[in-house]
Amino acid sequence: MTAPTGNILSLIPSVDKLLRTTGAKSLINSFGRQSVTNIVREELATLRATLSHNGGESVREISIQQILQTVAERLEKNLKPSLKSVLNLTGTVLHTNLGRAPLPKEAIKAMAEVAEGASNLEYNLDSGKRGDRDTHLEDILINLIGSEAVTIVNNNAAAVLLILNSLALRKEVLVSRGELIEIGGAFRIPEIMKRAGVKLREVGTTNRTHYRDFAESIDTKTAMVMKVHTSNYVVQGFTAAVPEPELAEIAHSNQLPFVTDLGSGTMINLEKYGLPHEPTVQEALANGADLVSFSGDKLLGGPQAGIIAGRGDLIKKIKRNPMKRAMRCDKMTIAALTTILHLYSDPDSVATRIPVLRLLTRTPEEIFKTAERLNPIINKSLGEDFLSDIQPCKSQIGSGAMPTERLESFALVIKPHKSKSTGTILARLASSFRKLPVPVIGRIQDNALWLDLRCLEANHEKSFINQIKTLSIN
Repeated sequence: MTAPTGNILSLIPSVDKLLRTTGAKSLINSFGRQSVTNIVREELATLRATLSHNGGESVREISIQQILQTVAERLEKNLKPSLKSVLNLTGTVLHTNLGRAPLPKEAIKAMAEVAEGASNLEYNLDSGKRGDRDTHLEDILINLIGSEAVTIVNNNAAAVLLILNSLALRKEVLVSRGELIEIGGAFRIPEIMKRAGVKLREVGTTNRTHYRDFAESIDTKTAMVMKVHTSNYVVQGFTAAVPEPELAEIAHSNQLPFVTDLGSGTMINLEKYGLPHEPTVQEALANGADLVSFSGDKLLGGPQAGIIAGRGDLIKKIKRNPMKRAMRCDKMTIAALTTILHLYSDPDSVATRIPVLRLLTRTPEEIFKTAERLNPIINKSLGEDFLSDIQPCKSQIGSGAMPTERLESFALVIKPHKSKSTGTILARLASSFRKLPVPVIGRIQDNALWLDLRCLEANHEKSFINQIKTLSIN
């Protein structure tokens, strides 16, 4: 459609006319009439405003094809899901920003099966009456942990909040000053206590807390003694902490519950797999904890959830709290978590069937072989402007688990050949990796892009290679 400059605005098609074109009808079939109509209106308004502003200078033609192309691009961008799978090559296995624990295929299948239709989530098939969603997990969890009872909420932060609000509302909770942690997302123990309606009573000092500090802090206002696992940092040097059995003794001699917030939480001894020791749920209960809370999506290797295990009378009180309903897990989480727990019933295969344990126990030799296969492909794909090399590196477990421990690994280390603006080029390189169909997330360190290969298993290696061959550095 062409016209003299002065008449260019008159040639802007109406919304109705544009929607009747073959191209628009195709978009309507794909995206729906309302979505297409809205974007068309916005594009025509933008075009009208632009031409009015510059007087249509140097414009002799309005292309309906170009308008529809812009509309199509916007629809693709707006309606395309923003949540997608990525390849985690950061070197942090349990990366909070990247979704923490990957799930095994058995758990994914279980989620899909219950998601497809109705389920007996809160329905007792024997009695034909309303049931309790916790029952799907109780027997297997109690068997694995050895506690009297359990209950499940949507994450460990919710578990801590619910415990505090249920058992210590408007009263004091004793916590060592050295355990007043902040974890990712600015989650702070003092603030969660305030929100739970309890008063924090700090005990001891940052680096040293003694038996007498706890014993002398208990009075009529005290409702609980709490131990918070410092999962994301370590205090070293001139330190002292009260052993958990002694904390339990102090609490129980004063008829108070002793609660342990284990945070990351594991149900197996990781040392048998060559990993550093991490306190288990069973150890916490054996040390005298009346309740233990821990996460489902960290070292356990399951979906996001908060698990509370311990004394039956305390669990009953927690389940009666009206907030429990607001924190409950959905059917897909319960299906996945149940499947994960059943995998733990076979200790001989658990390290190979649960992805987190498999990634954590990969040998440096296996990772190096992956690097050897990929390095020539990376160098060929990047061309002459970059050089990739294999370097040893240290992976970390992440998500508050064993913060000072590192795992031997290997990385592809990519550097620009020669440049005065290395930082800018590396940022562009990292961005190009993130724009791949399955985004690749690495880390920039020491003037290079590091791709730690610990989390790149064989089932993702082929797709990684195929898309790397099309990599374009913008």
